[in-house]
Formats: sequence, C-alpha cells, structure tokens
Amino acid sequence: MTHPAQPTASHFINGQYVEDTNGTPIPVIYAATGETIATVYAATPAIVDQALASAKAAQKAWAKMTGTERGRILRRAADMIRDRNQELSVLETYDTGKPLQETLVADATSGADALEYFGGLAGSLTGEHIPMGDDWVYTIREALGVCVGIGAWNYPTQIACWKAAPALACGNSMVFKPSETTPLCALKVAEILVEAGLPAGLYNVIQGMGEVGGALVTDPRVDKVSLTGSVPTGKKVYAAAAAEMKHVTMELGGKSPMIVFEDADIDNAVGGAINGNFYSSGQVCSNGTRVFVHSSIKEKFLARLAERVQGAVLGDPQDEATNFGPMVSENQMNIVLGYIEKGKAEGARLICGGDRVDLPGYFIAPTVFADVKDDMVIAREEIFGPVMAVLDFEDEDEVIARANDTEFGLSAGVFTKDLSRGHRVISALEAGSCFINSYNDAPVEAPFGGVKASGVGRENSKEALNHYSQVKSVYVRMGDCEAAF
Repeated sequence: MTHPAQPTASHFINGQYVEDTNGTPIPVIYAATGETIATVYAATPAIVDQALASAKAAQKAWAKMTGTERGRILRRAADMIRDRNQELSVLETYDTGKPLQETLVADATSGADALEYFGGLAGSLTGEHIPMGDDWVYTIREALGVCVGIGAWNYPTQIACWKAAPALACGNSMVFKPSETTPLCALKVAEILVEAGLPAGLYNVIQGMGEVGGALVTDPRVDKVSLTGSVPTGKKVYAAAAAEMKHVTMELGGKSPMIVFEDADIDNAVGGAINGNFYSSGQVCSNGTRVFVHSSIKEKFLARLAERVQGAVLGDPQDEATNFGPMVSENQMNIVLGYIEKGKAEGARLICGGDRVDLPGYFIAPTVFADVKDDMVIAREEIFGPVMAVLDFEDEDEVIARANDTEFGLSAGVFTKDLSRGHRVISALEAGSCFINSYNDAPVEAPFGGVKASGVGRENSKEALNHYSQVKSVYVRMGDCEAAF
C-alpha cells in the first residue's frame, strides 16, 4: 500500500519513527480483499524499554508546563487531524475495513474532538481551597506519571486520541499499544502530535500482541493502564495492574439491551436498532444487540427492519457509496459465523442475512434473528459482528429484569413516546452509557463507560480527568502546632 498517510516504520518513539525487524512480523491485512498491505514488527524488549524510558524522561517537564500551554498543542493537533481527515479516513479504512462513508465522519473527527475538548480543559485543572477556621487546606491536581494505553481494533484512531487527550492534558506521558489487527492509525496520531509541538517522548506507539501488552502493564515505571478490549482480556490486565497498585481504566464489552415499547415511533426504533447492531458491521462494544420489542408491535417492527436492511450496500469500502463493510479479520468473521450457526441450531427465526457474502474479503450479511429466548447463546454472549437478536416482551417490570440479567452493563436504550417511562426505565437499567429514543451517540462531552463486567472508570467528559490525575491535599496551620508532650 502506498499512500500519503502510510506510516514509515513500526514504532514511534521519542518523537520519531523507529524500526526493529528483530520483532515478530505482523502482517497488516486489508479486510476488504484479504491482501497484506503492510508489515509491522512486534516490539522487542529493547523497543519496550526505549518507549518507556523516553516517556519517563519527558513527563516531568511536560507536567510543569501550564495547562494552557499543553492545551494549545492538543488543540493544534486537533486542527491538523481535521485538515487531513480525508487521508486519515482512507488509512482507517485500510486498517479496519470500515466503509470510507463512515470513517470520514466517525473516526479521525472523533479523535480531533477529544484533542480539542481536553486541550480546552487543560488550563482549567485546578485544586480547591478549603477553609478550616484560621487554618486551611488546599488541594493540587497532579499528573499520575507514565500511562499505558492498550487499544482495540474497531476504532484505532479514535481510541488512540480518547486515551492520549486526557492523559496529556493532565500532564502525563503515554506509551500506546494498538491492536495487532489495526496497527497503522495510532502511528499517524503520534506523528501529528509531534508536528503540532508535543515534546518528544510524551506519546509513543509500539506494536505487538499480548506479551508486549503484558510487559507494558507490569513495568514498574508505569503508573496507569487504560485498556479498551474484551472482558476476558480486561480481567487479566486489571489483575496484573492491581498486583502493582497501578491506576486503571477498563473499557470492555457488552450485551446491551435496547427496549422498544408499544408506543415507540417504529422507524426511529428500527433506525436505532440498525445503528446499534450494524454500524461498523456490528463491531462496537456498546451495541444494543438484545433488542426487546413489545409483542404487540413485534411483527410490524420486524417487517420494517427487514425492509430497511435491504438498504445495506456491501462492497469496496473505499467507495463512498458502500455503507456496510467487512469483518476486521478472517478470524473475527469465523467467530461471528460460528455464532450465527448456534442461533440457527438453537431455533431462533432467521429474518435476514445469516451467511458469508460472496465478495472478496470478510463480509457477513446483516443478520437478524427473531423469537430469541434469554437463555440462547446469541442472547448471552458478545458476538461483535452484525447479528441482532430480537426478543419479545409483555410488560415494563419483566423487561427491566430480563435486560439486567447479564454480567455486562455497558449501554442500554429505550424507545418510547412516554417521557416519564423513558427516564424511569433507564434509571432502573444497570448500564453506564444510556440512550432514550437514540442509540450509540458518543460525543466527547459525555462520559463513556460501563458497570459490572463492562468496565471500570470513564472515558471522555470531565470525568476522564479524574482518571488521569490524582489529588494532593495540603493542611496549612497558621498558629502553634500543639502536642500532648
């Protein structure tokens, strides 16, 4: 692949591209064709050490700069990302297989939003003054130090920025490891940050699989780990970080409920279900993959859904007319096809899709199962592909209990024209990022994250600042310091 935005080496350390071909080769495969478009090399122990050493060396001076100075650099990077949105979106499409129609509006732009938002907040990071009679306490918000970010393969540019922006705004440095499936985009984020004026060493990107992640998470120089990934991976990384008392943020998976009441606007509800199941070909952690539809409108809902799914245009993701792309990898495609077979075997009614599509690359047709029961595998486990499970329900209390009967708790949505019911039901659902008459909106201004097994901590919004900083309190005594003897 020769493209203006293609990174020129595997790693970005201390302000420049670094290559070390002693690492395990990682082929970068374009999901739309199955072709290898680049090769990167996993970080050797020497590369891991170099990245952490440069992050450690650069951090203190960065934290001493004013927040306004730090923010100016982040905001400049945001402008540069927007200026280069076209080429960064093309690269994202090569990295993930997502349609260009989608990446142009949802990926680099979301990363730029995060850099702009946290750049704007950086100068507002203050402590407080607490009066204690003649004495007082003041607090100082301090950086944590060196942060490690571990990315997932579904939103490589966005995740690189969602972790970089609050970390850097608070005065930390970061070593970021993208998913080995989508290694390219984070390198461009690092390159642009340095071009925008970020001092060398503050944002480093290194490649690799689990063992590289493990080496980063357990290194004594690291103060914080932020991971986006699956629940099993999250539990392992959380345990390893906790063993050394490191701060963590975990953004993990879900099996989120979307509840459609009998008074819902059917087209809006179908639109929400399409966004919550088929955007990014279903490869979104917050997806509402258990769609509970009131039995009185179920057939009407399914008929409209089947009609609208005909509007999916599968094909070359670099063609802006395409609105539905392939699975990110052959492995992911096979996992999803396995779940589809389980759904058929368990007796769910297939409304549409259900097969691999006869195109180059790893395409699966948008798939809808109806008459799904709560105990079916397709209703219990996160599939991470374009597979929607539609379940019937009769009343509000019953659907709340069923919606909450899961280890996960990332997102939840409710479609109804009754506003008091909308708020009442959302307040009863055990989930972190929720929607009323909408689904999967993720503006940087809103906190994003889950409860239960879906994670710890929040990304985006002012909440993220609490996860990338710590508070020092100072008691100031104005009079004599008395003691018992």
